[in-house]
Amino acid sequence: MKPSRHPATHPSSGPEHPAPAPGLPALPGRRGFLGGLLATAAAAAAGPALAAPAHASARPAAAPSPRATRPLLLGTYTSEAGGGTGIGTAAYDTATGAITPGPVITGVDNPSYLALHPSGSTVYAVAEQDPGAVTAVRLAPDGTYEVLGSRPTGGSGTTHLSVHPSGRWLLSADYGSGSIAVHPIAEDGAPGERTDLVTHSSPPPGPGQGGPHAHQIVTAPDGGHVLAVDLGTDTVYTYALDESAGTLTEVARAALAPGSGPRHLAFHPGGRFAYLACELDNTLVVCAYDPATGALTPGPGQSTGTGSGAGYPAQPVVTGDGAYVYLANRGPNSLTRYAVEGDGAAVRLLDTVPVGGDWPRQLALSPDSTLLFAANQRSSTVTVFGVGPDGSLTAVGDPFPAPVAVCVLPLP
Repeated sequence: MKPSRHPATHPSSGPEHPAPAPGLPALPGRRGFLGGLLATAAAAAAGPALAAPAHASARPAAAPSPRATRPLLLGTYTSEAGGGTGIGTAAYDTATGAITPGPVITGVDNPSYLALHPSGSTVYAVAEQDPGAVTAVRLAPDGTYEVLGSRPTGGSGTTHLSVHPSGRWLLSADYGSGSIAVHPIAEDGAPGERTDLVTHSSPPPGPGQGGPHAHQIVTAPDGGHVLAVDLGTDTVYTYALDESAGTLTEVARAALAPGSGPRHLAFHPGGRFAYLACELDNTLVVCAYDPATGALTPGPGQSTGTGSGAGYPAQPVVTGDGAYVYLANRGPNSLTRYAVEGDGAAVRLLDTVPVGGDWPRQLALSPDSTLLFAANQRSSTVTVFGVGPDGSLTAVGDPFPAPVAVCVLPLP
């Protein structure tokens, strides 16, 4: 079994007890990927040779084509009861949001978070286990895939990763050990030996938080700084990345309220503000960002609209035009919608809607921000919403079965 990602006082500690869900068919070894799953989608729409998901009959649509259908990757736990067997693949209709299942990319352990290389040719997955690792999978132009290999991060419980905009460095965050790591990326997309490992040793952990818990690592939109969000120390650390040596130097820290448990942030496309979900005090914090220094300045916590109970917000996402922010709330199984004001400097709570699943762990917008996908861990489903011109969310079809869905990544 995978190690617990949270101490006993935290909402995701211990077994998640996901509801059983049908798995996706596994294909061993090197097999077809992009072309194969798009062909699968077309076959499902054309006739009974492949059974369509339940929502396909409920939402009749024209047969998808490569131009109207795009790939979708799904992260899971392979070591958990009811989990998957690797990185799930699917195809989604860009007009209707309907999802059609594809094969599984096997040979990848506990891929609970996924990130795409800027070239679109390689996807990277964490191995959320002890010891932690990162894995690269090449997505070839001819429609095949190849697992390029894994590298240890030097920490435990690797929970998040991202690719530097240069495409030369892979950044990862280890929840269990409270550390962050850097790996070089070779020309073929494979990760090299680790070039740096930083463990957060100060400030002391927040009340009841047990120790440092690095939960996210991301490069600011200007490309000049790397930010690491640590749930255990209630701190966001800013680093400068030496792009020659692959080493990190801390340049700033942002202190959040003690016990707030910052988890994930998302930048406004203007690059001057970020929106930070705080897991333990049920707030969203608007932070000002200074590209010159890398300093992040948090504002007061904003309501999630879920009441005074434990909302356990997981992740914010921002529409491509910067007009709206959405937040996943795991406790009440809802999505919060905010209007963005002041060129990103403020948000205004609009409403919340049911997510249609249990424990929405991660959100993703389609590249054009017309669809929103929610990975619901405990119900083993992905739910899809159409995004209206006013930012309103409308559920699309029935929940799509995906074993212990903890990450969803729509490809451009």
